[in-house]
Amino acid sequence: MRNKLYGVKALKMAGMVAISLLVGACATGKIRERVLTLPTIEGASYVGDTDCAQCHDKIAAPFARSIHGRIADFEVMGGTRGCESCHGAASLHTTEGDSAKILSFASLSSDQASAVCLKCHSAGTHMEWAGNEHALNDVACTDCHKIHQDKTVAPHSLKMAQPELCYSCHQEYRAKANFPSHHPIREGKMTCTSCHEAHGSGQKNLKTEERVNDLCLNCHSRYQGPFVFEHAPVQEDCTICHDAHGTVANNLLRQNEPFLCLQCHESHFHITREGATIPAGNVALDANKDGGTTYPAGQTISSSNSVTMPNNLGAEGWRMAFGTKCSVCHTQVHGSDLPSQTAPTVNSTGTRGWPSGGKGLTR
Repeated sequence: MRNKLYGVKALKMAGMVAISLLVGACATGKIRERVLTLPTIEGASYVGDTDCAQCHDKIAAPFARSIHGRIADFEVMGGTRGCESCHGAASLHTTEGDSAKILSFASLSSDQASAVCLKCHSAGTHMEWAGNEHALNDVACTDCHKIHQDKTVAPHSLKMAQPELCYSCHQEYRAKANFPSHHPIREGKMTCTSCHEAHGSGQKNLKTEERVNDLCLNCHSRYQGPFVFEHAPVQEDCTICHDAHGTVANNLLRQNEPFLCLQCHESHFHITREGATIPAGNVALDANKDGGTTYPAGQTISSSNSVTMPNNLGAEGWRMAFGTKCSVCHTQVHGSDLPSQTAPTVNSTGTRGWPSGGKGLTR
């Protein structure tokens, strides 16, 4: 009887847990793809765009010189070109003059506006639009593109040239691009779309379908390896140590050394030592001061016969040397084929050496 009671309680508890997980998933779930619905005009038919310029002459003139205005009939493969290809069938609008009987992008939702564009632009990277970060944040194609303007204003029918177009929303990256260490965007050697795919991709809106590293290695190929002695963050993700948009630290590092390194590595054991405070010249006998003879056993070391080794940094010397910049010694932080000369590996008996011996990336 007691076992049956426990069994019933266990089933009830399991049911409650399952319901809680289901409700929590529904409450905290995030839409990962937009549903794009193409708007239509009921009862309207296509009549051509010959009458459009009579009212919209200021728009028609630059549109005729745009890439969309120059599309030929054979390029649409039986589809509609001109004004009605985007604004819908215009028969009711031209006869009644009612602005509600035509598709106005000012009154369409971001999903509806994008659905109109995706009628034609449905191949390549545009296939990723419904699931990309721009679409998920209610950004429409027309927020970046201006279809009616002359193609000489900006490439790809953009409202303005990069990077100013991107900075109009992503203002924090305008600031980073002006940090001391930055990619050459403000110098005009790169643009945002050198690395980013604005229409979406399988990897964080980046121009790669593989790892983030593979995008970086397109330019920084010398760090690709493979190396005999590798640095784990280099193999995992470049952005563990680097911020590609700009940093105050040199080489796009997220922090200055040694603080960046100390986020993963323990402090070097030498940093705990204090520098010698003994008087200069009280260190070791100097054979060059004995007149060519050898010192007798038990010779007293003094300033007249010893090596002069002044400690200019005093007690803080070790801390300053080993706690300032790790890459002074560990120069090959991205990987190396040569073992470290400073850390021998553990011997067969395990009594000497370090487990990470040879992996110091010092040469």
